[in-house]
Amino acid sequence: MDASTRTRILSAVDDLFEVETQFLSELTAHPSTRGNEQSAQDFMAKELAERGMDVDRWQIDVNDICDMPGFSPVIGNYEDAVNVVGSHRSATGKGRSLILNGHIDVVPEGPLDMWDTPPFEPRVDDGWMYGRGAGDMKAGLASNLFALDALRACGMQPAADVFFQSVVEEECTGNGALACLQRGYRADAALIPEPFAESLVTAQLGVIWFQVHLKGLPTHVAYAGSGSNAIEAAIPLIAALHEMEHRWNAPERRHADYAHHDHALNLNVGKFQGGDWASSVPAWCVFDVRMGLFPGQDIETAKEEIEAVLRQAAREHAFLRNNTPEIVYHGFHAEGYALSQDTSARAGQAIGALEGAHQAVTDTTLDKAAITATTDARFFGLYADTPALVYGPKAEAIHGFNERVDLDSVRRVTQTTALFIADWCGLEPAG
Repeated sequence: MDASTRTRILSAVDDLFEVETQFLSELTAHPSTRGNEQSAQDFMAKELAERGMDVDRWQIDVNDICDMPGFSPVIGNYEDAVNVVGSHRSATGKGRSLILNGHIDVVPEGPLDMWDTPPFEPRVDDGWMYGRGAGDMKAGLASNLFALDALRACGMQPAADVFFQSVVEEECTGNGALACLQRGYRADAALIPEPFAESLVTAQLGVIWFQVHLKGLPTHVAYAGSGSNAIEAAIPLIAALHEMEHRWNAPERRHADYAHHDHALNLNVGKFQGGDWASSVPAWCVFDVRMGLFPGQDIETAKEEIEAVLRQAAREHAFLRNNTPEIVYHGFHAEGYALSQDTSARAGQAIGALEGAHQAVTDTTLDKAAITATTDARFFGLYADTPALVYGPKAEAIHGFNERVDLDSVRRVTQTTALFIADWCGLEPAG
């Protein structure tokens, strides 16, 4: 790509950025928590169709994906789980194909009175856009889309097929991205603009979600000593899980990308329910747990250790030793993924193209980092032989109150993405 073309593309992003910001605001206003993504997906489908893409909008069927590698078990049905993919078909096909992936689902907003302003009424203040999902990761969807718009504004388009994916379920299973693979979408590389501050993710952790169901022995609180409190029984089990967490983080068990990270794997008790009445010893409780895994750590072996830890802790409890806790797996069954271990020529070429684009926009070397979260990159890297580059804008308080994304960073990521597409896919006259 010559300097003149590069300058035209960067200027086109600048010229369109006010429109991109308005787009991001409108998209963020859709409260697309799990099961409520349809309005946001309708919006995305309309935008893709207006740009002349072939739009594929479908409801995910668990039966289609449940036997595929990477599937995560679910509780309930998928009646409201809808994916949207817009396909750009090249006229010449002379370049390398690309998946631009992003997730439309956002995590619950929590107590509204703990937000400074309503989470689904996005606002801009001092260069930041606030709102649930503005950073994680609707800004990434916007940067993917407007990178393509910038090329079109220059009278150009990718000289290879590009599949723009807006998927659900990233925040709990990843089954939305898996459904895209089942649908047949494949490419030479994938770009996922998750909000990791303009760094390239070299490795990501795996995640297991599970529930622990405990029984107690109810009685009137006046005779509490003759019963068994299911809620209090959870406390030593949680402590035992945290001891396991400490062992899994030991230096000798760390993946190479996390060798100098003292505590990469985090266990989180994210939800707790139990009991029926303040004056009754609780007969039941359920707590939900998220546990991280290193790349290469086997999920089934990890589950065996989790179960063994809980059984051992239960044996030390007078009631639970004869009433074994029930463990229910649902949600994430996600393996870790390390782009750093992909030694293929395509991976090297894709990383090199992103490095060059980032350098051209920021005049800095591309930072690389192993993250302590998971993304949908694993589906492409582990199950589709596709190098998956995770590179997106700077955001703060994702999953928290007053989530926000840095708009200057969104602009730079859009420019970098546009240059990356131009390099990776090549360019041809817009059709």
